Amino acid sequence: MSELSPTLELASELIRRQSVTPEDEGCQALMCERLEAIGFKVEHLRFDDVDNFWAVRGDGGPIFAFAGHTDVVPTGDESEWKHKPFDPVIDDGILYGRGAADMKGSLAAMVTACEEFVAKHPNHNGRIAFLITSDEEGVAINGTVKVVDWLETQNEKITWCLVGEPSSTNEVGDVIKNGRRGSLGCWMTVKGKQGHVAYPHLAANPIHKLAPALAEMAAETWDEGNDFFPATSFQVSNMNSGTGATNVIPGTVDLIFNFRFSTELTEAQLRERSEAIFDKHGLDYDCKWILSGHPFLTAEGKLVEAAVTAIKNQCGIETELSTAGGTSDGRFIAPTGAQVLELGPVNATIHQVNECVKAEDLDKLSLTYTQILEELLA
Repeated sequence: MSELSPTLELASELIRRQSVTPEDEGCQALMCERLEAIGFKVEHLRFDDVDNFWAVRGDGGPIFAFAGHTDVVPTGDESEWKHKPFDPVIDDGILYGRGAADMKGSLAAMVTACEEFVAKHPNHNGRIAFLITSDEEGVAINGTVKVVDWLETQNEKITWCLVGEPSSTNEVGDVIKNGRRGSLGCWMTVKGKQGHVAYPHLAANPIHKLAPALAEMAAETWDEGNDFFPATSFQVSNMNSGTGATNVIPGTVDLIFNFRFSTELTEAQLRERSEAIFDKHGLDYDCKWILSGHPFLTAEGKLVEAAVTAIKNQCGIETELSTAGGTSDGRFIAPTGAQVLELGPVNATIHQVNECVKAEDLDKLSLTYTQILEELLA
């Protein structure tokens, strides 16, 4: 491991720390030590059981922030791994380990990019910052969202934010996420009346009452999408009802569904239209709506231009702007007015057994991050 590049050495050190969400296990301390050595001032921000930090270099001007998370998902059955998940190994040019792609590889590339950039430009324009949490892979209530609230109290505004989520599809840099759909979930209970299946006139089957409404929800065209987002989608993820007996009409049915929605709609419109369908079908229901994030979009601007240029120069490819996929912590940062992009390694193995990245991809990523800094702050 002593012959590895600085980025791969740091990525390996981070992978060795078993930081299963929401634990950090010293990852942030390692990053902060490196950042403080090149002039960053660090604020450690612990909310409940979650470690976070905000680090800044520079005295004034626009803020370019790297954002990311040190926590990883559980490994699953470790016997199914080719190599031990927290024992980083480079095998035939591939770095294996939990977090290699999501997202300790990106974190290492961010730190080494800053080390390279500061060495060349010690008196750079503006400020460089890090917003790092250990709460992204879990419930995400004491991490980035709390740090953003704290920044608001400090009157600090991020101008440009690069989130290190694994955005790439086939090769590093081929896709950058310049936005994400919103996510609105609902926990719904439809009430009926329990009874004997032989006497349905004495009962009210909530599944039968729900079915026509559910069919209408599934067939509804919620919007047509736009140039940046696909049409809003509705999906049922869970349905539970009954006692387990074949001769009992259930008294309730529980349903969980989700909207992934574009900028053509608001959460309020989705709630109102859904409940109008439920009312139309005469359902007796309770709904608990949970908004995980609003849609956001960085359609153009200096950050997009810098990323596109850096990817072309360092990776030798033309990148694609995309808003596909799930949510990320960018959903908490974009509402402050920041331009937000996600750029990281290939995502083919994230959350899987044998998570891995091409070793050379992390070095390319570090060079790309360095050039983005140069485009914006040199």
